[in-house]
Amino acid sequence: MKKFFNQSFLTKTIQNEVIRYLFFGVLTTVFYMTVRIFIFTVYPSGIVSTSLANILAVIFAFVTNDFFVFDQERKGWFSRFVKFSFARLFTFFLDLFLAYIFVDTFPEIIGRFVHNNLDWVNTIETFISQILIMVTNYLFSKLFIFKNKKA
Repeated sequence: MKKFFNQSFLTKTIQNEVIRYLFFGVLTTVFYMTVRIFIFTVYPSGIVSTSLANILAVIFAFVTNDFFVFDQERKGWFSRFVKFSFARLFTFFLDLFLAYIFVDTFPEIIGRFVHNNLDWVNTIETFISQILIMVTNYLFSKLFIFKNKKA
């Protein structure tokens, strides 16, 4: 067991891009879900809570991806931010579509499992959509956006 948790293992784990992406992706998801659920309690609309939470989460995700996950040069950050934003726009529309279908239009699909509690419907749909979005965002980021590693 001691060999498993030696410094080399920890260093390799921290240096692994996928592990860092997952770590910061989970942080972004927690941030997003917290903001979305909070907004939904104040203003119960799947579309409004999804929209505002997405805007804030995109900014949070870009900063963590640019600085910590993909270790990018500072030069060209604005271009990366624009590409990142357009990629996230695609997953934003996916998120909106899922919220529209499962929270606002047909809440009974999930609701039958949670006694039609709309707060729970929104929470469950948020969790499911975030898994799909996290995978899609990693592929966009890795393949199209973050290509300027520091030397």
